[in-house]
Amino acid sequence: MSELDLTQRLDKKDYEKELARYQGRLAELVRDPRFVGKHSLVLVFEGSDAAGKGGSIRRVGTAMDARQYQIVPIAAPTEEERAQPYLWRFWRHLPRTGRVTIFDRSWYGRVLVERVEGFCSEADWLRAYAEINDFEHQMAAAGTVVIKFWLQISADEQLRRFKERQDTEFKRFKITDEDWRNREKWDDYVAAVCDMVDRTSTGLAPWTLVEANDKNFARVKVIKTICQRLEAVLKDEGKKS
Repeated sequence: MSELDLTQRLDKKDYEKELARYQGRLAELVRDPRFVGKHSLVLVFEGSDAAGKGGSIRRVGTAMDARQYQIVPIAAPTEEERAQPYLWRFWRHLPRTGRVTIFDRSWYGRVLVERVEGFCSEADWLRAYAEINDFEHQMAAAGTVVIKFWLQISADEQLRRFKERQDTEFKRFKITDEDWRNREKWDDYVAAVCDMVDRTSTGLAPWTLVEANDKNFARVKVIKTICQRLEAVLKDEGKKS
């Protein structure tokens, strides 16, 4: 992840201006007849613990009609889900044409937390790269625009945020013993993330790496990227018609 410049910042005035600009643009794009009639949108949010996934998701959701999108938070699989093929619990939440699904964590858990924590065999997580690429290509072939974000913060910034959550009563629910345990495996997770990006960033579903030490910068980069990807897709639709 060394190619990321985590020092990037966006001051409050520019943040508010840029955020409003791209939220307005996103609202237009998801109501565009070329999107509503032929496409759906899947947004995948992954990242370091405390990297600001929830805050970015909220800013994206604010731009859309609540009837048009759903947010799917992914935690440990239930008994029912463990009894099914791995990707089943994600397939069932994919949006129909004209709709948006936002995954707060995703099928990448297999090659991240399940790999690092030993919750699946090496054969399982190695096989998952091909399974995931096939899954995303099938979505794209059906008209789904797949946009994937990895939000990265530095180890020092993560520690600062962990301590802030621990010391702030209304934020304390956000910090758990598991977060501290995961932090001890920082290097293992970095290796897993690098492998994930290398093996699953494809032409149809590329990863966008987001410098998230500054929340303002990260939120604008996320929503700007969504707008740019949708604009490119709709421009192609215009050429076909």
